[in-house]
Amino acid sequence: MSYKIAGIDVHKKMLAVVVSDVEVNGEYQFERIRYSTTPEHLRLLAEWLAAQQVEEIVMESTAQYWKPVWGALERYWKPICQERKGAGPMSGTLHLAQAQSNRGRRGRKKDFPDAERLVKRLVANELTLSFVPDAEQRLWRTVTRRKYQLRCNHVRLQNQLEGLLEECHIKLSSLVSDLLGASARRMLKALAEGETKPAALAAMADKNLRATQEQLCDALGACTELKPIYRQLLKMFLEELHLIDQQIVKLDQELASLLSRHHDAVVHLAEIPGLGVDSAQQIIAEVGAGAATFPSAKHLSSWVGACPGDEESAEVSKNHRSRKATATCGGF
Repeated sequence: MSYKIAGIDVHKKMLAVVVSDVEVNGEYQFERIRYSTTPEHLRLLAEWLAAQQVEEIVMESTAQYWKPVWGALERYWKPICQERKGAGPMSGTLHLAQAQSNRGRRGRKKDFPDAERLVKRLVANELTLSFVPDAEQRLWRTVTRRKYQLRCNHVRLQNQLEGLLEECHIKLSSLVSDLLGASARRMLKALAEGETKPAALAAMADKNLRATQEQLCDALGACTELKPIYRQLLKMFLEELHLIDQQIVKLDQELASLLSRHHDAVVHLAEIPGLGVDSAQQIIAEVGAGAATFPSAKHLSSWVGACPGDEESAEVSKNHRSRKATATCGGF
């Protein structure tokens, strides 16, 4: 019985596509075709693959360029394939292969042979495949990962702000526990807007601040001779940090709406010591609301990177380190 698999070598502007019947004896006979990566051409590719009665598709995870290809095939090709009469359990399956597992010999890199190798290694079970969740979960991941990036940017900017203050001989960070707390923000905003009196700045501090007015005046004494360019830079830092804070609040609201159906799961995870709502949302976005993709807790631990390795030779253990988990292990 005929069973066709397609391999796609993904590039930014072009796709090298091959199709072969993997049930035939002997060498595979591949049909080759090229397509552009424009939305219209991706739709035409899906229709062509459906006309060829392709049952499975495998592509390489090339940078971010595979994502629109995956999305188009998921939308146009997969439903047709699954609804076809006589469709098997694997019909309509998309595979994403990690690039390292499809490497050829050095100096033998060509588009169509790479696509053909994908098909051969998929059949031989030699590819390392990535987990790609459904479209809804991919949207969760996009939002949570953007939120994580914003938090990293916030920390980076705060460190740069402290470095600028040290360069200006403003020792405010030595007296306040949070450089971006309410008291410190008021003083820094006034400093950026041109205030030159240390006593006026110190008076803006909250009464509960442990530092005395004399200590604050001493720490802010350099403001009397602060150059205008430093005030401008300080103002830019504060504006950028404020913008990031606003964006994080908006993403929090969007994420709460996206995960509203799984509110109980978020609350349940957040109750675990060491976790909170942010961590719970991120975990659900990465593994799913029920982690149903993973057959067991061991599989999930291995995928996350929390499962120690087991390198043994002649009954002597060599290494039990856990690998470093990365976003690539999650595919999308």
